[in-house]
Amino acid sequence: MKKLLLTILLVLPLSLFAQETSTKDSLSIVQQVEQWYDANMNYTNITLLMTIESSFIPFPSEIVIPPAAYVASKPESHLNIFLVVFFGTLGAIIGGLINYFLAFWLGRPIIYKFADSKLGHVCLLSSEKIKKAEDYFNDHGKVSTFIGRLVPGIRQLISIPAGLAKMNLGSFILFTTLGAGIWNTILAFIGYLAHGQADLINKYNHELSIIMLVLVGLAAIWFITKALIKRKK
Repeated sequence: MKKLLLTILLVLPLSLFAQETSTKDSLSIVQQVEQWYDANMNYTNITLLMTIESSFIPFPSEIVIPPAAYVASKPESHLNIFLVVFFGTLGAIIGGLINYFLAFWLGRPIIYKFADSKLGHVCLLSSEKIKKAEDYFNDHGKVSTFIGRLVPGIRQLISIPAGLAKMNLGSFILFTTLGAGIWNTILAFIGYLAHGQADLINKYNHELSIIMLVLVGLAAIWFITKALIKRKK
């Protein structure tokens, strides 16, 4: 839910603050976003962003792979959709290795202490989340580094318990590659499908902006209410 909210918050400002004009030469919000990705997205950036996404820094892959695949689906694009998946998966492996080795070298006490620190909270970490990922790893074994890559809330953190358990590095890389590869393929397919619906999305751009605004409002109310209830307890 937090990742969905973050994604909406990153997209919403474009919808709210982009100037609307009635001339034929004006660009829709979808076209503006597409042009930005077309000009700025390359394989190096994809790898870097997915490395960040797979480390302990909160960053949603949903705003990296689908738009990149969307751009790659255009004729004569400088991106190739298969390479988008490849470099996205490469970034996921690097980010996973960062978590793995940090946990491997620092150990459980320091990792849990960092998760409950102010910096850890900025990264949306907590000892409860680390414990949840560790329990998931203990319950499912080494294969959890594969399955966990497809589970929201576990995906980025599953590398930490693998490092704490000093899982075999070769097995860790293999399972992480398979899980991240499947996840990025799904996201790329979504971006590919969205390209075929570009005209429809553009046609109902205003309505989509309103829907996103309502979703952000509801999500904000939900988080505030949850925080107040937790504070009273």
